[in-house]
Amino acid sequence: MLKLPYPTNQQGVIARLIAERLILETAAGYSILNIGALLLAKKLSEFVDLKRKAARVVVYAGESKMETKSDITGEKGYAVGFSGLVGYVMSQLPQNEVIEGAIRKEVKLVPEVVIRELLANALIHQDLDMSGASPVVEIYENRVEISNPGEPIVPVERFIDGYQSRNERLADLMRRFGICEEKSSGIDRVVETAEILQLPAPDFLVAFRRTIVVIYGPRDFRDMDGSDRIRACYQHCVLQWVLRKQMTNQSLRDRFGVSEGSGNTISQIITAAVEQGLVKSDPNAPDSRRYARYIPAWA
Repeated sequence: MLKLPYPTNQQGVIARLIAERLILETAAGYSILNIGALLLAKKLSEFVDLKRKAARVVVYAGESKMETKSDITGEKGYAVGFSGLVGYVMSQLPQNEVIEGAIRKEVKLVPEVVIRELLANALIHQDLDMSGASPVVEIYENRVEISNPGEPIVPVERFIDGYQSRNERLADLMRRFGICEEKSSGIDRVVETAEILQLPAPDFLVAFRRTIVVIYGPRDFRDMDGSDRIRACYQHCVLQWVLRKQMTNQSLRDRFGVSEGSGNTISQIITAAVEQGLVKSDPNAPDSRRYARYIPAWA
């Protein structure tokens, strides 16, 4: 996973694991450190203190928890099992039928890039000091919820532009293994993908001792409620800010995929976001409603 030549003998393997501080040499032999097991274990269940840290995937029959179709807990460590975890989650997602041109095809409820980024975030940013709690993926008919133990150390409204790792060594190793990027681009990519595909904006929530991200399946603009639209407006504004741009009525229309005739509706969404203290007018923009530009309220 590090793209290095494999050592020619077992002693070379052990030396590398010691150098990476994944195992520890002792008078009696070698001890596997928690981080080594968490990343590389073939069976996390064999490590008493870590078996509850294995990722869990629950699939429901509808839009509620009333009927469970499957409930599976992973076995492998995060690094060696990550690709398999992503593949399993993708295999369980509902499919939608779409027509592109004259071709009818099936597409998954949520794109793989979104699942991959959010799973990596959930594994890396969880509170590992919390016992009896693990990262969980819950798949419903119309959405996917990915949660991890612990409340975030970055406010949810700053997930797009902010970054602080709770588990620095874990984040560093996962980055070097090619599983994540330790530069705060994962959430940007999730939000940008939602915009490109014109999906409802992801919802970042703080529950009791857990952080939850809700990703919704496709929904027409007219079917989005007020909170969906305002959340999308704020996230679009922050993403534009990260890209060194500003949100305009035009850019938000493009994000929602609506025509110029919907300009008044888009203006109402922006006004509501301003009233809620989420965005504000760019003080450097021309004093004209037509050329108004907006930036995040904290900018």
